Amino acid sequence: MRDTLLPFSPPAIGDEEIAEVLEALRSGWITTGPRTRTFEQAFARYTGATAALALNSATGAMHVALAALGVGPGAAVITTALTFASGVHVIEHVGARPVLVDVEPDTLNIDPAQVARAARSLRPGERLAAIMPVHLYGHSCDRTPLIEIAREHGCALVEDAAHSFPARYEGKMIGTAEDAGIPVLTAFSFYANKNLTTGEGGILTGPTELVEEARLWSLHGMSRDAWKRYQGGAPRGNHGSWFYEVTRPGFKYNMTDIQAAMGIAQLPKIGGFGIRRAEIAARYNKAFESVEALQIPACRSHIEHAWHVYALRLNLDYLKISRDEFIEELRSKNIAASVHFIPIHIHPYYRDNYGYKANDFPVAYSEYQRLVSLPIYPTMPDRDVDDVIEAVADIVIENRKASNFATAEA
Repeated sequence: MRDTLLPFSPPAIGDEEIAEVLEALRSGWITTGPRTRTFEQAFARYTGATAALALNSATGAMHVALAALGVGPGAAVITTALTFASGVHVIEHVGARPVLVDVEPDTLNIDPAQVARAARSLRPGERLAAIMPVHLYGHSCDRTPLIEIAREHGCALVEDAAHSFPARYEGKMIGTAEDAGIPVLTAFSFYANKNLTTGEGGILTGPTELVEEARLWSLHGMSRDAWKRYQGGAPRGNHGSWFYEVTRPGFKYNMTDIQAAMGIAQLPKIGGFGIRRAEIAARYNKAFESVEALQIPACRSHIEHAWHVYALRLNLDYLKISRDEFIEELRSKNIAASVHFIPIHIHPYYRDNYGYKANDFPVAYSEYQRLVSLPIYPTMPDRDVDDVIEAVADIVIENRKASNFATAEA
C-alpha cells in the first residue's frame, strides 16, 4: 500500500507559469489589463471563437451570458439535473426558472429528448430563453439536436464547458464560432484542478456583440475599465482619464492580470496535457473494461474527450459495499477520489423550493449512487496510475458477491 496520499487532481504548474506571474507582479499592473486582453485573444485563436471575455470563474461567465441575453423573470432555462450547483444558481440569480431534465444513461450528459419534451411543457405565458447543457467530464453533449430545439423555440444555447477544454464535437472544438442560427455562448472554467488553470478563473466565448455586452455586465456595468481609463484608452471628450459611465447594474467578475499570466503560460501546454490525460484514461479503460463490477466511461466516436474527470461507475449488484464505502476503501489505501456530481434536485434548496423527489430524475439519481471519480492529471506518473488500478482491483476482489460473479462467468 502507498505510504502517502495520492491527490485527486493537483494543478500542473511549472517554471513558465511562475515566470509569467512574476513578470506581471513586477509590471506594476496586476488587475485587469494588458495580460488579460492577451489571454482573451490567445484563447479565442486557440478555440476558433469570434470573441472571448476573461472572468473570475465559469459561474461568472454563465451569469453574464444570461444577463447579456436579457434573461429574467418570466423566462425558463432548461438545464441538466446532474451538474454542479453554480450552473443552476445563475438561472435563479437572473430571476428565471430553472427547468431540470434527466440525462442519457451512457454519457450522463443532458438528454435531448427530455429537453424537447420540457420545451413543449412550460408554464402558461412562460418563454424559453435558453438551453444550458453541460459537457460533462470532458465529453461533449449531443449538440446538434439541442441546437435544433433552440432554433425551433427561438432561444439561445449557453454551454457549460467547465470540464471540456479542449474537447471536440464532430471535429470542431467546443467554443468554436459557428453560424447556428441562434446565439451560442460557451463558458469555460480555469479552477485549480481544470485542464487549464489560472487558480480561479473562467472565460466566455461567443459572438462579438454578445461578448461585449457581457463585458459591460462583468465589471459594474462601467463603460471603461481601469486599464482603458489610465493606460490604454484616450479620455472621453473634455473629461480626464478618470471618467466612466455606468450603463448596467453590473457585477464584479473580472479576471486579473496575475491570473491571466498563468493562463498565457498554460495555453501552449494544453495539447501535451490532453495527450497525457488520454493516456491515463486509456490505461484505466484497459484495466477495468472486462471487470463485471465496473463500468468505464462512455466515449462516442464523433467526440474527442477532454478527460477532465474519469468517472468510473460501480455495478453494485456485484459488490457487497456501497459507493461511499468503496471511496472509503480507496482512501484507506491512500487514493483520493470524488463524485461528480450530487444531482441538483436532491440538494435541500432545490428539493424544498421546487418539491423535487429523488426519483423525479431517475437516471441522474441512480447513476449518482454508483459514480466514483478517480485521480487523473497530466503530471501523474505511471506508477501512481498503477497504484490506482491495483487499489480498485483489490477492493473489487475483496468485496465482490461470489454468487453474481459465478453467474457472470458461467
